[in-house]
Amino acid sequence: MSVKPADSRRLYLQIAEKLRELIAQPDFAPNGRLPPERALAETLGVSRPSVREALVALELEGLVEIRMGSGVYLCASAHAQGDAALSQAELGDSLLDIMGARCVIEGSIAASVAPFCKAKDLKVLREIYNEMQREVEAGRIPVASDRAFHVAIAQMSGNEVLVRTVSSLFDARHSPLSEKLRGHFENETTWGAVPDEHRVILEALEAHDAIQAQATMQRHLKMSLERVLTGGQRTP
Repeated sequence: MSVKPADSRRLYLQIAEKLRELIAQPDFAPNGRLPPERALAETLGVSRPSVREALVALELEGLVEIRMGSGVYLCASAHAQGDAALSQAELGDSLLDIMGARCVIEGSIAASVAPFCKAKDLKVLREIYNEMQREVEAGRIPVASDRAFHVAIAQMSGNEVLVRTVSSLFDARHSPLSEKLRGHFENETTWGAVPDEHRVILEALEAHDAIQAQATMQRHLKMSLERVLTGGQRTP
């Protein structure tokens, strides 16, 4: 008896393939509009965030179009698409995986550096936080200061491998999949809570509180993910 090998592809790619099969059915998308995310998640037995990632992957392939506030629609050439599926190397890692890794790694870093933070390092971190706050108040998305804040905490560890890891995970936001997701569901409004989340991380580090530093870092990263994958209610 042969055993079918486990599918090693990321979940969003597995879901995207199932959606392609559904899209091929002529009665799946009446008037070209796909069922809502919630219905797709129930049909496939997966979470809405995973469905959202899969839909964005299909959008990058040109199979569907996500119209904010309206829904997800088949592109005119959807049924004519052949082997158009993009690989994980082309799309990038799942944002769920990236942020999960950041929670583990950056939470541990924050806890480990908190008891030993130097005054000069904390001063630099507060200056970065102040710049982030000014940018948000001016209606700008502070990606550069956000990155600088997280990298600065990693630098407090004195471990260059951790610094490179944190930098690399942050920069994964520029992959095609992550950029498309953020382009749809991230904006100046969703960034409004970000300065406060960084402030409590900074205050925990200033208090040399390892437990609070880890908790506030992980809470911030989880909220950041939620804003992109579950916080945006503009698509059905």
